[in-house]
Amino acid sequence: MARRSVVALLAAVALLILRPASAQTAWLDEFTTDGEVRADFDASGKQVASLVLDRRSGAGFNSTEKYLFGEFNVEMKLVPGNSAGTVTSFYLTSGETGVGDDHDEIDMEFMGNSTGAPTVLNTNVWASGDGKKEHQFYLWFDPSADFHKYTVIWNPKNIIFRVDDVTVRVFRRYADLPYPDAKPMAVHATLWDGSYWATEKGKVPIDWDGAPFVVSYRGYTADACVVSGDGDGKAKCPDGRNEWMDRELDDTDRLTVAWARRNCLQYNYCEDGWRFPKGFPGECSRE
Repeated sequence: MARRSVVALLAAVALLILRPASAQTAWLDEFTTDGEVRADFDASGKQVASLVLDRRSGAGFNSTEKYLFGEFNVEMKLVPGNSAGTVTSFYLTSGETGVGDDHDEIDMEFMGNSTGAPTVLNTNVWASGDGKKEHQFYLWFDPSADFHKYTVIWNPKNIIFRVDDVTVRVFRRYADLPYPDAKPMAVHATLWDGSYWATEKGKVPIDWDGAPFVVSYRGYTADACVVSGDGDGKAKCPDGRNEWMDRELDDTDRLTVAWARRNCLQYNYCEDGWRFPKGFPGECSRE
């Protein structure tokens, strides 16, 4: 028995040594969870968090830290097959939405689709309760077949949305218009029933015969300024080169944004006259 114990111990130590460093960083420990969240490590040593949606409940995880500016990355593998009616998200928010609220928020939401239809990525920005700034893109790949990387870069100058390191949108700051630059925000990820809205404006609800629905996240990183929890409101930024703090679009970014507009953009709030009968938001004429 003693010999077996020694062998088992040596095997465990060997696995720890051979396992990549990323596996020894359980990023999900930085979050609280809601609903059914399954955590494991994949063959490459990356921690994977899977959210489960069934008739009883959706699921999510929420960061214990709040941030004021940063670069946030995650790899996601979306719900396979018929995901119509589901909504998967990766976003930052300063608080819960509600009547009369003045929260800030930066959204990447993935609206479920019927089998074979393209998946829509909805990007949105809220500033002091002012939202309705959606750009929606058809993804140019199957996001359920493998993991893909999604990025939000948020700094005092602009908010940049990226997919697999390809910039698809920028939301710029203008001195006379609302911009999320003062309220610390937490990171959230959710999977929920959005049947009333998600697919073809709510025409295609969830088919619960396909439940449970599962979406997986891995490779989460936050290179960001953490706001102190002791009430002084000060943000501590990471040491070293924080290139994201001054990041704006370069020539390559401008080309990929133009490409995404031509080939993937399927909704732009700045072209929705029905929604804004009294005139478009101020930033629309400056894009």
